[in-house]
Amino acid sequence: MIVYSLACTQGHGFEGWFRDSAAYELQAKDGKLVCPVCNSRHVHKAPMAPAVAGTKDQPSPSAGDLKQMHQYLTGLRKFIETHAENVGRDFPEEARKIHYGEVEERPIYGEASLSEARELIDEGIAVAPLPPDVGEAN
Repeated sequence: MIVYSLACTQGHGFEGWFRDSAAYELQAKDGKLVCPVCNSRHVHKAPMAPAVAGTKDQPSPSAGDLKQMHQYLTGLRKFIETHAENVGRDFPEEARKIHYGEVEERPIYGEASLSEARELIDEGIAVAPLPPDVGEAN
């Protein structure tokens, strides 16, 4: 698996997970990359900083940082639940139907095992885990 930082022409940044660089290139060429914020299909790789192991200790996130991350995850989950259809355990089958043009394209979410998610990614179907329902922040 490879993770790329992606961005649309509107400046929205997001991550894309791909089986390999060829899978990214194929999806980009076929216009299958879509910004999750504005639905733009004008998506490109964004500059990435390499992950380099260092000897310096990284500071722990502050309570304010943790609260902000919690709010973001809660908001993202609510947005998905509000704007997408919950197809439950039918998620892998519905994602394939959408990908292969058997049904009209629409935003969906649901349940898939890790092996089912990997199979979808191997087929070039973009999937991502839904943020957990983290409850109320302390």
